Amino acid sequence: MSDKKATPATAASKAPPKPKPRMHTIDELRGVALFCMIFYHAFYTIGYFFHLEWGSWLMNFFAPAEPYFAGLFIVISGLACNLSHSNLERGVKLAMIAGAVTIVTYFVLGQAEMIQFGILHMLSVCMMLYGIINKYLKLIPPWIGIVFNAVLFALTISVPLHIFGLPPLFSVTIPDSWYSTHFLFMFGFPHDTFTSSDYFPLIPWAFLFFAGTYLGRIGILHKFPKFLFKKRIPFFAFMGRHSLLIYLAHQPVIFALCYGLYWIIFLCHGISDPPPPLFN
Repeated sequence: MSDKKATPATAASKAPPKPKPRMHTIDELRGVALFCMIFYHAFYTIGYFFHLEWGSWLMNFFAPAEPYFAGLFIVISGLACNLSHSNLERGVKLAMIAGAVTIVTYFVLGQAEMIQFGILHMLSVCMMLYGIINKYLKLIPPWIGIVFNAVLFALTISVPLHIFGLPPLFSVTIPDSWYSTHFLFMFGFPHDTFTSSDYFPLIPWAFLFFAGTYLGRIGILHKFPKFLFKKRIPFFAFMGRHSLLIYLAHQPVIFALCYGLYWIIFLCHGISDPPPPLFN
């Protein structure tokens, strides 16, 4: 019975592949964007649900910045699609989570303020689209893809407001008939009666997502710079790694904390208005 020794080549072939290093800077940027969204939603909850003026003031103060940190989150989500081999599956799972968010907010907030097509809904559709048409997107040079999608995003940022173009340079008013149906809100054509406490339609935000996918492709083709792999702020890196879980949990936690604090103040200091009901 022969005793064959494994050659170095054989041993190397059997060794498990080394895990790819994580780009901590991307996690940190995603964490910063999520952190900003959490604070904005906290002010929204304090001002809208508990009717405290300082919460409404802070929400209105930070409102102009909200598209920027939400946009950063969307771009990074697009970039990260290049690092996954199951974007269609990821999109389907996220769509199921987004659907659950719609159902929960319907019972908690009521039909007027339920989340019908928020950022999770939009990202799930974009991930599924990317998973289906990625092989065709690869035919377009990355820089052209970035510029093309960035221009479309700039031109369509006001489409939900019936405006196409770049005011005050030029703009075209979109006919009201485009907004007459109740079924095109996900594409950026909401009916006058449409409401959603979180609204990110495919037009314009899908263009920002796909700009991010091409940005990620540049990194894949030319190798991401080394500084992206260095961890600088562990707190934000942690938030970025667990962004979905934190995003799903933050609003219930904020509401519970505010609700408990409001009850304490109501019982101890006898403020005039009791806390709002938990369910509409």
